[in-house]
Amino acid sequence: MTLKETHVVAAQHPHPDRWRILGLLGIAQLMLILDVTVVAVALPHMGSDLSLSRAALTWTVSAYTLAFGGLLLLGGKLADLVGAKRVVVTGLVVFTAASLLTGMAQSATMLLGGRVAQGVGAALLSPAALSLVVALFDGDERNRALGVWSSLGGGGAALGVLLGGVLTAGPGWPWVFRVNVPIGLAIALALARMLPRSPALAPRTGLDVVGALLVTGSSGAVIYALVHAGDAGWLTPTTGWLLAVGALGYVAFAVWQRRARTPLMDVRLLARRPVAIGTFLIFMATALMIAMFFLGTFYFQHARGYGALLTGLLFLPVALTTMFGANLTGRTISRTGVRRPAVLGFVAAAVGLAAPAVSLSPAAVVMGLAVGAAGAGAIFVVASATALGQVAPHEAGVSSGIVSTFHEFGAAVGAAAVSSVAAASLTGSTLTGYTDGFLLAGVVAAVAAVVVGLSTAGPEPTSRLS
Repeated sequence: MTLKETHVVAAQHPHPDRWRILGLLGIAQLMLILDVTVVAVALPHMGSDLSLSRAALTWTVSAYTLAFGGLLLLGGKLADLVGAKRVVVTGLVVFTAASLLTGMAQSATMLLGGRVAQGVGAALLSPAALSLVVALFDGDERNRALGVWSSLGGGGAALGVLLGGVLTAGPGWPWVFRVNVPIGLAIALALARMLPRSPALAPRTGLDVVGALLVTGSSGAVIYALVHAGDAGWLTPTTGWLLAVGALGYVAFAVWQRRARTPLMDVRLLARRPVAIGTFLIFMATALMIAMFFLGTFYFQHARGYGALLTGLLFLPVALTTMFGANLTGRTISRTGVRRPAVLGFVAAAVGLAAPAVSLSPAAVVMGLAVGAAGAGAIFVVASATALGQVAPHEAGVSSGIVSTFHEFGAAVGAAAVSSVAAASLTGSTLTGYTDGFLLAGVVAAVAAVVVGLSTAGPEPTSRLS
């Protein structure tokens, strides 16, 4: 059965429990999103209890997002080959088991191993779940369902910070991961019973495992180089070689995708201006957002001695302004086009991140992060509209996968880069590292504003952009 035939069946015979299934899939997807930001507030406590180095703390964020992003396209392809139901349930079981392992961690090795396994489960679950949402709904109902699905992103990131503070201050940081276990098991059992059997949507021609290893390994080399630079320096031979290996790996991936029988992606899509700009936007917005969470949580807890709960509450303005920026941009982008909100978003991020670099006080950090987050929220919306607004229907799936992949890679690289620049403050008592970290993020946002202003189309609406 083809994807088109599946949609016809969904329209003629809608599943009676489709909205309940959407709710269950939405909670599962929310757990994946939460596991990026919920960890941020817990990092200082995890580092203290497990005697983690700065590099290990950085990899606690990056290992999850790297495995998630690196295997995301592979997970989507697997769902097409064997059926989305099997992949959703398998991914949820893997993610839940990995969450239990991570919550029981007694060492850096066990912690990071669990985070990688969580990323593998997330990479299986997320694209397969989205394909089920598309298959279960049709017409206006599908638009409503996808709207609910899309809203999980900003809300999940915001909720993660507050939940991380509550759990860390209450039962302790292991429950940041353990809370997934009962929820994950309950949803897995319910979905296994309720989900209709989903047919394979593509012939079983194999998986591009080589491509997945190339893109994940190359990104891992780049992230390791950034983490290493914080201790050994940016101009050391090791840092240079690791960056070179990463660059060569990306070139090898692009070449392999042109030759592979079943490639992960059509790399020619990245040559299209809207898709290229959209992936750049999502990468930068995620990197800046993670930088805010990473620097902010260590500043409040490590430098100022605030508790995890208070830190989570101080991030509430950040959560609210993120959703405000996204909502406002979503309402106006059809009239303004993409250039104006994208440039203004990066300018807001630059101003907000520069404020703590000028005056490193708690008030300046809260207000600066709130302003910066409003800009990042706007950029997230522009990124999706730019990358996905003009692709053909048969390319929407792979284009969405590309955008999602760059979202996760942005989180991994953002954590590694800001960790390296702020290394002196993350491991010592000086405040200069925080200042340097905020300054770097602000400068990067300002440069991105210039790049986007010069590379995007004029003020015409997104539907008419070329």
